[in-house]
Amino acid sequence: MPQATLSISSKNYSSWSLRGWLLCKMAGIDFEEQPVALDDSNARRELLLLSPSVLVPRLTDRDVAVWGALAIAEYLNEIHPEAGLLPKDRAVRAHCRAVSGEMHSSFYNLRSALPMNLKSRHTNFKVFSGARPDIERIKEIWTECLDKYGGPYLFGTTPTLADAMYAPVCTRFRTYNVALPTNLQSYCETIFAWPFLQEWTHDAAVEADEIDELEVEF
Repeated sequence: MPQATLSISSKNYSSWSLRGWLLCKMAGIDFEEQPVALDDSNARRELLLLSPSVLVPRLTDRDVAVWGALAIAEYLNEIHPEAGLLPKDRAVRAHCRAVSGEMHSSFYNLRSALPMNLKSRHTNFKVFSGARPDIERIKEIWTECLDKYGGPYLFGTTPTLADAMYAPVCTRFRTYNVALPTNLQSYCETIFAWPFLQEWTHDAAVEADEIDELEVEF
């Protein structure tokens, strides 16, 4: 029986749950998913971007409890450094932490205007003007990393914390048909082909629960 549990909410809607889950998969720990009921008021507020939640993602590993994607990543990197969640080189590791931290603390307009919804596709979605600077900044980050480290992932040939942090952005760009240059679209395709993301996406597709507030006509 797994000694660790990871609290998550909707696989279709919760980008933070996805990030925490990817990190646990990347670290190779044996864990059990602990879904948080979607009718929980705190979970709903988190999914509707009304407030952060300490419920998801939340990793409990024996006598340790840690929540938030970045904190989970740091904990997992401490106990499983061989997993490569963070690059070995100090300067590259600092860069990875910086762009991951930027994803964690920024881009509110993007998250608000383009909420994660893996089941939906919008071909003629008009992006709110306030979200466009966020999109351009993300393009800059991806371009710099891919040019500097050679791809196909942001920091080279294997996925790191940064890819777990930006994977939900790739899905948002696909959901809302955000145009990307060829190299950045190729990066997204690499993320879509990532077996861990494919597993999560499959589970999201068969998820029965819906949140009406997020099922709106754009």
